[in-house]
Amino acid sequence: MTLSKSRIDKAGRSLAHPAELTMEIMELEEDFDEYRISHLEPLSLTTLELQSWLHGYGGGYYIAQRVKRKPQILRKLRRLSVRLTQLQDIGGCRIIVEKNEDVDRLIAFIKENVSKFDSFSVKRVTDYREKGRDETGYRSAHLLLERSGRSLELQIRSRIQHYWAESVERTSVIYGKYLKEQEGDPIVIEYFQHLSDVFYEIESGRDPSVQSKVKLDKMREKAQNIIYESDRNRIFDSSVNEDIVRTLTNTQGSEGDLINWIMVFNWNSGDFVTWDIVGREAESAKAKYTQYESQFSSDDGFEVVMIGSSDIATVRQTHSHYFGIEKFDTILESLDQSIAGFKTRMDIDVGARQILALLVRKKYWGRKGATIDTLRNHFAKGVNTFDSSLSTLKDMGLINMADAHSPVSLNLKKKSEIDGYL
Repeated sequence: MTLSKSRIDKAGRSLAHPAELTMEIMELEEDFDEYRISHLEPLSLTTLELQSWLHGYGGGYYIAQRVKRKPQILRKLRRLSVRLTQLQDIGGCRIIVEKNEDVDRLIAFIKENVSKFDSFSVKRVTDYREKGRDETGYRSAHLLLERSGRSLELQIRSRIQHYWAESVERTSVIYGKYLKEQEGDPIVIEYFQHLSDVFYEIESGRDPSVQSKVKLDKMREKAQNIIYESDRNRIFDSSVNEDIVRTLTNTQGSEGDLINWIMVFNWNSGDFVTWDIVGREAESAKAKYTQYESQFSSDDGFEVVMIGSSDIATVRQTHSHYFGIEKFDTILESLDQSIAGFKTRMDIDVGARQILALLVRKKYWGRKGATIDTLRNHFAKGVNTFDSSLSTLKDMGLINMADAHSPVSLNLKKKSEIDGYL
């Protein structure tokens, strides 16, 4: 059944402002779920197409997609007083590149490819990088795409911009407030806004002044005290279930295949409840998504999200706030800690990180390794910068590689450093 625009908007209003449960409300919820999941097929096709183009891009990147969570959609409808059919980010794709200038280069690259094909169109580009968005400081470039009558949002960020955004996500969970929706104490929101401004200065090649650092540290202390005093403060140890990640790695298809996972994360304990593979077929995907959302309520601290990628390792980069959350003696990093954090990750390119990740996954440490040809032609076939990235890893002493004919393995003496890059 094809849903009318008025029916879709009625479903959005009814769920955003719930009244007494009736048969009609239950039918409208079905319509809501059907409309939301109708974005999955055009989104998956677009992500696959972008991924195929990116093989010729010549730079490092991570790409993943997601279908927006129901609680997020309903909060947005209430917050912005808009209709459901007006939302343009129900289906979203995210690409992370190394530097801010790479964002510009990639936008031009995508526009050039769109002009050659007729599969989807770029309706608008909104750039939040220079000034930051709203009062939050969020920075990214957004491309509004259209495919098969559905609006899709493509976010393109540099690694520093992504690092900031994931820090906000992580802090929001601990604080119990949706900071990116401007929920919470203005002091906490202002801290992240100024932190974003300083990051932008650093990424633009300008060092922050001593005064800026002192000001940010003072703001950080105030913000941290507010979070500690919040009665919704949650501090926990994370124990990400690595067995689930390893199992999913083994279920991945061939290179280039896009897999959609429904992920259930428990923010009370900081670990995954489950990952479930779903296809791109709308009815089965809708059934699984709604089943998990019904079983694991956001009010109880669970998050149910559908994420798609060709490599589970990519999800650890594009949605890193789900991984490695530790107990916080200090909730917010100092500026120097933050700079050290993203500089560590930026010392090597994406291709080098991909090679490190696959060597770790294959447990190639010390004497156990793989030949360069095996890496290039099989395990690391999708790494565009393979030769230069491998050379970088050798120069840094992170891998063992005597010559072009010797096996490649990870340097056990550099294990902690390698873990830091990943």
